[in-house]
Amino acid sequence: MIKLKLPDGSDHQVRGGVSGKELISGLDSSLKKEVICLNVNGELTDLSALIPEGAEVCLVLRSDPEALGVLRHSAAHIMAQAVKRIFTDVKLAIGPAIEHGFYYDFELPRPLTPEDLAEIEAEMKKIVKEDLPFTRTVISQEEALKLVRKNGEKFKEELVSELSDQEITFYQQGEFIDLCRGPHLPSTRYVKAFKLMSIAGAYWRGDSSREMLQRIYGTAYFNKEDLEEHLRFLEEAAKRDHRKLGRDLDLFSTDEQIGAGLVLWHPKGGRIRQVIEDFWREEHRKNGYELVYTPHLGRGTLWERSGHLGFYRENMYSAMEIDGQEYLIKPMNCPFHIEIYKSRSRSYRELPFRWAELGTVYRYERSGVLHGLLRVRGFTQDDAHIFCRPDQMPEEIDRVLDFCLSILKAFGFKDFKLYLATRPEKSVGLEERWEAATAALRAAIEKAGLPFEVDEGGGAFYGPKIDLKITDALGREWQCSTIQFDFNEPERFEMSYKGSDSQDHQPYMIHRALLGSLERFFGILIENYEGAFPLWLAPVQAIILPVLPTNLEYAGEIYNWLQAKGIRAELDGRNEKIGYRIREAQMQKIPYMLVVGEKETAAGEIAVRTRKDGDLGVWDRESLLARMFEEIENKL
Repeated sequence: MIKLKLPDGSDHQVRGGVSGKELISGLDSSLKKEVICLNVNGELTDLSALIPEGAEVCLVLRSDPEALGVLRHSAAHIMAQAVKRIFTDVKLAIGPAIEHGFYYDFELPRPLTPEDLAEIEAEMKKIVKEDLPFTRTVISQEEALKLVRKNGEKFKEELVSELSDQEITFYQQGEFIDLCRGPHLPSTRYVKAFKLMSIAGAYWRGDSSREMLQRIYGTAYFNKEDLEEHLRFLEEAAKRDHRKLGRDLDLFSTDEQIGAGLVLWHPKGGRIRQVIEDFWREEHRKNGYELVYTPHLGRGTLWERSGHLGFYRENMYSAMEIDGQEYLIKPMNCPFHIEIYKSRSRSYRELPFRWAELGTVYRYERSGVLHGLLRVRGFTQDDAHIFCRPDQMPEEIDRVLDFCLSILKAFGFKDFKLYLATRPEKSVGLEERWEAATAALRAAIEKAGLPFEVDEGGGAFYGPKIDLKITDALGREWQCSTIQFDFNEPERFEMSYKGSDSQDHQPYMIHRALLGSLERFFGILIENYEGAFPLWLAPVQAIILPVLPTNLEYAGEIYNWLQAKGIRAELDGRNEKIGYRIREAQMQKIPYMLVVGEKETAAGEIAVRTRKDGDLGVWDRESLLARMFEEIENKL
């Protein structure tokens, strides 16, 4: 018999040895049409597959989270079928479902154009109407190799030759057949709401020495309304793209002459960075941290001792050879902070140490994954390390999580989700230390009252951690903050302190980043605010706009006064119409536009416009300044 669990929570014993299609045949018709596949003993399975005796089976409905992945995987196969119908001499690579859609990589006789996407979409619609069933076939590796060779699929041949499975699965719809583990929808007619989005280049297997393929991205939903909602989301996300806004607002750039993934901060971006850094430093001082500064490179022997040469060398840049010794550019700051700790003997009375650094590091990233400020090769990490005694550790974890939340809230983020990653199978460190550290992390999260998930076995080999994700204005999650124990490096570097018993003891070492990296966090801020930064962060807080050249002297007086009061101001005295200059200031997302004409000059006042509220009328200087200071103080 089979145990079938229905969506209402009820369990039913049904006859085994039948296909999924037969299994659901007795269901209510309204429920049956919602079933797209099954979860059999924890694995997704086609409706065409036979269900083994004794299995536990759950229905997978269109509304279930995992259903979208099945839909999009099937859509990728339909797209590949359409491409093969339209083009000759097509070679198939891979075509998975991804977070928001799917893609398929092809080797094609010519470059694709946007017009090709419309033609492929039209052919996909024909395939959907044909209502072709997805049929699963299981064959031996030998038969699989014969099949892919016969079809001239060199990429599939490479994949099949590497498989160790005794039985290899293919899926077929109509004339199209593809190597695939599945599962898939019952037929092509289920894929009705889809859209092809873009074309990109992709190296076969991500290897720049291999063939360059063409990748088509698409997305699919079970209904038109969800698809349209997603397309509206993408349109809004495109408006907020930090790369476009960074260019339009003159905040940052990258340059191929300098190198991909290396960021140039322009003066306006530099102003925002300075505000962030000044705030960061002041808050760290208030929270008991000391600032340290470390070099950009270190001897190879340092990285050998830390273990980075063993497991991270391919991501590190060699710098030079000095006096016969290799020096490498640092990918992280922790070995330097450890060496500061080891510069003299430490007593239990001195602990804890909280050392923070805005340290610029460099890591190799493949060119295909570089993305504006969000994925770069050189970045400044807001790093800190806490060294403490075991009895101090729980309080330090509470303290650092509270600090983390307060910093992120200051930047306008309110929704957080935490992930607690626990000990993996392969790890270092004493069991009792892992247990104590994990318990402290869990207790801190529970005390904060925030939603969290436990990632069992998802910790690094050297310690458990909390990853904190923020939610932006579009509902997207971004990971910035991490609180990570390290049981590896204290051992490698033989860190110790003298305890009250006059014996040597190993301190707890906690890695901690709040913003992650300044570059990535800045990119997130740009997109979250759509470039319209709150007053405390805005690169230009106020712009003074004289109506006529005769008002320029008074405008200059206002400009000098604001600058002296610490307001980041600009003066636009160009010989352009005032309406044009106001619109331009609005496009540059400047919070305050201060207009001075003949009346304002005569009265010593200012006509105030704001980015959010428009015309606020005429204000005296001190009232305006008080309003601006209140906004800045409260980070509104």
